[in-house]
Amino acid sequence: MGDFSHSVGEFWRLCCFNASYSRIRSALNYGKGRSHEGLIKYGFCLVKGKANHPMEDYHVAKFVQIQEHELGLFAIYDGHLGENVPAYLQKHLFSNILKEDEFWVDPNSSISKAYEKTDQAILSHSSDLGRGGSTAVNAILINGRRLWVANVGDSRAVLSRGGEAIQMSIDHEPSTERGIIENKGGFVSNMPGDVPRVNGQLAVSRAFGDKSLKSHLRSDPDIQDINIDANMDLLILASDGLWKVMANQEAVDIARRIKDPLKAAKQLITEALQKESKDDISCIVVRFR
Repeated sequence: MGDFSHSVGEFWRLCCFNASYSRIRSALNYGKGRSHEGLIKYGFCLVKGKANHPMEDYHVAKFVQIQEHELGLFAIYDGHLGENVPAYLQKHLFSNILKEDEFWVDPNSSISKAYEKTDQAILSHSSDLGRGGSTAVNAILINGRRLWVANVGDSRAVLSRGGEAIQMSIDHEPSTERGIIENKGGFVSNMPGDVPRVNGQLAVSRAFGDKSLKSHLRSDPDIQDINIDANMDLLILASDGLWKVMANQEAVDIARRIKDPLKAAKQLITEALQKESKDDISCIVVRFR
């Protein structure tokens, strides 16, 4: 372990401020991989924030072979009030999507159904999973050619097309979905110095779990799909620990400069820490070519 942590330390010493370095050192969770053909590469890095609770971000990043198809499965789950719900999503959400009979003919409706079934399962297991919840942004890359992105909450997916940032998800914030929340009998608080919150508690308007708020919260995803053509160069998935302090285009510009997607993910986190992000930060970079 000594040599390994020493080399990791050297890497971060070269590219980070000391404060950033100590935080990344304390919560190193990173890795990389590639598609079976080796053309598409990904890297991920997750760092615990300054809050005095355990890390609540979880991720998925892998390629799987199903029949004659190759699927890239990428996700960020940003939990709140505990890590049980994002850990459950990490284990079950993709498998629930792929179990849907219609997945290969109608991914859109299969993703929606799986999100609903997964949320119902979380709520029915709330005695075990607790009262917390989680955002989810899921990206499914089918045979390297078609990308589906689904999200609930404010974890975000951003695509780079010829260097131009395209947001592939919709941030579900209480201020923008106030009408829906109020129609369900809830309210949105606007306390000075704080972000808008559902019933004074939750800073996102859609989430998995959160049984006590569920009557005023949605868990249905926004879904977008796009063809991956020769102009698409990379995809970034990250929790709001990154997006609170960094614009989409800035993130794309940083990631495009660095060929290795793992180094790109680490650099995005390094820069978010330098901008004083206090939250857990999770980032996946997928490079298409």
